[in-house]
Amino acid sequence: MARILGYIAASLDGLIATEDDTLDWLFQYDGMDLGEHDYRLFIERIRTVVMGRGTYDFLARDPSPWPYGAQRCIVVTSRPIEDPKGPLETRSDVDALIGELRGLDDGDVWMLGGGALQMAFLERGALDEIEIYVIPEMLGGGRPLFPLTGFRASPTLLSAKVLDRGCVRLHYSFAPEGSG
Repeated sequence: MARILGYIAASLDGLIATEDDTLDWLFQYDGMDLGEHDYRLFIERIRTVVMGRGTYDFLARDPSPWPYGAQRCIVVTSRPIEDPKGPLETRSDVDALIGELRGLDDGDVWMLGGGALQMAFLERGALDEIEIYVIPEMLGGGRPLFPLTGFRASPTLLSAKVLDRGCVRLHYSFAPEGSG
């Protein structure tokens, strides 16, 4: 059974993008030494990437080549994607998608991008673990790591580690105690 994982960076004030949806604040940390937690090592074990439409549209606007050609890519959207930037599939039913993902046995699943889709998975008990990279920047406004939906949880801290340039990696499990 596939594990469904989060791997995301957030500012110290809990934001993932500025008010105008830019990540320039994060890109200034490119090249940061994350050691064994480096994104390139993380993506090697990912077989399926799942993202919402907003994340897809953000990536599609970037002039760089499609970054997920080596993975199965699923975009959760109710609107058709005309002329997709890379190979991808679309789904509109989150509950059916979770069942489909749980049936996979060819590698881990990464919930890429903003917190809205991750929250939908959390609310359904379908996000197993999350790595949050807290970057020492205060944005003052923008998109929150997770939307405030009323959902409550007490995840288990698996590890906390200070990394390069003041970044802190927090690794949590949402699996019920005694499972896994």
